[in-house]
Amino acid sequence: MSNYRNIDLHAIAREAMGRYGFQPQFPGPVAQEAQGLNQELLLKGQQKEVEDLRSLLWSSIDNADSLDLDQLEYCQPGRDQDIRVKIAIADVDLFVPRASQIDTHAAINGTSVYTGIETFSMLPERLSKDLTSLLAAQGRMAVVIEFVVLADGKIYPGNIYRAMVCNKAKLVYEEIGDWLDGRTDIPRSVREISGLEEQLRLQDEAAQRLRKYRMEQGALELETIEAKPVIHDGIVKELVILKENRARYLIENFMIAANEAMVNFLGKSGVPVIQRVVRTPRNWAGIMDAATACAETLPSEPDSKALAKFLMRRKEVDPEHFPDLSLTIVKLLGPGEYISLEPGRSSFGHFGLAIMDYTHATAPNRRYVDMIIQRLLKAVIAENPCPYTLQELSEISARCTGRDQAAKKVERFMHKAIAAILLVDRIGESFEAIVTGASEKGNYVRIISPPVEGRVIRGEEGMSVGQKVRVRLVSMDPYKGYIDFERISNLT
Repeated sequence: MSNYRNIDLHAIAREAMGRYGFQPQFPGPVAQEAQGLNQELLLKGQQKEVEDLRSLLWSSIDNADSLDLDQLEYCQPGRDQDIRVKIAIADVDLFVPRASQIDTHAAINGTSVYTGIETFSMLPERLSKDLTSLLAAQGRMAVVIEFVVLADGKIYPGNIYRAMVCNKAKLVYEEIGDWLDGRTDIPRSVREISGLEEQLRLQDEAAQRLRKYRMEQGALELETIEAKPVIHDGIVKELVILKENRARYLIENFMIAANEAMVNFLGKSGVPVIQRVVRTPRNWAGIMDAATACAETLPSEPDSKALAKFLMRRKEVDPEHFPDLSLTIVKLLGPGEYISLEPGRSSFGHFGLAIMDYTHATAPNRRYVDMIIQRLLKAVIAENPCPYTLQELSEISARCTGRDQAAKKVERFMHKAIAAILLVDRIGESFEAIVTGASEKGNYVRIISPPVEGRVIRGEEGMSVGQKVRVRLVSMDPYKGYIDFERISNLT
């Protein structure tokens, strides 16, 4: 099996993209259009029509290797302990007009796809990593979303408008998270910029308020395991688990609040909108069973607050196994979807976030829906007619839901392909595992270390999601994304 060690993972990733309906490469006309963009011409006259906020102490927090920066953050103290938050979102629509070659290709793929080996960007790199990226020390056009965070964590949506901004500090999740969590001293990237420490602590305070209030309203605090491959010279060395920290929570809560504010603004403007919803859990009975296995009881009808309290208790009582419980709940909740909503119509809400009105508007470099929302917003700001009919938004919603689900399939496949290489010499070994899927389509488990998911092909009868089992690795094939186990025994 040594031939598996030097396989071309990039080729496997491109093949997986094609299999699930993506175009992994930009066609010639798309690439030519991107190269032909004239930044000076597109920006001509824009600065006179928008606010100039380049002097504010904007910053971004993202992965160390991210160059497709979609958003910046800035806070200032308000009255009565209020904190005023500004979120700047890259003005992608300025460079990608509707029905252009780039727009047509972006609509086909619908999202960027992150395979762990290679990122297949929705937009050409000249856009996503340059012209429309909010890179440090670069003046950029943006849409600014304002909201106020009250002392109790409630938000008061504010105005949304176009502006020129400039990122003063490109920061990294791990570095800022360790500092905010008190594990390290202030990073040099923060210390060397006057006022940035105070700015980030104010942002952290606002985010902690938002998070606390969301938890009280029934938002689900889940801690699933996300593993990133470490690759040297094309060889997979290990899978590193990405840990949650206060920097990630900061961005997550700011983006949720910004998306709420966006829906509020568009709703008051009387235009149709695309919302992101999770109607009700796909398998509430299974979630009840998971609670029963922990000697707890949930109501017979879906109740986000009851589920949130259960999860908070389990995280405190058994933090070691909380990621396993979280994975079980995620599987049983089911996926989110995009729906079009006409003005004045009530939303289905987002069960997992405990929010009634929510959209995706903060990552237009990476998601097509976000670019559509940006076009709706800019039409409202300019007092122009809505650029899309409700029927068009409905078709876009359905397609983007499908593309989102397909992207997750590609990412899961590549995770298995990478993991299979790590397990090449471990055929016949046994592992502790948690059942992540049990249906007519198949039974699946995730082993604890390394964090790898595979199918149970023998001894799968009677398995249930969330169950702890011991399994033996039977076979694997990175080309097909196969990792097969047999159940040896159940674990208490």
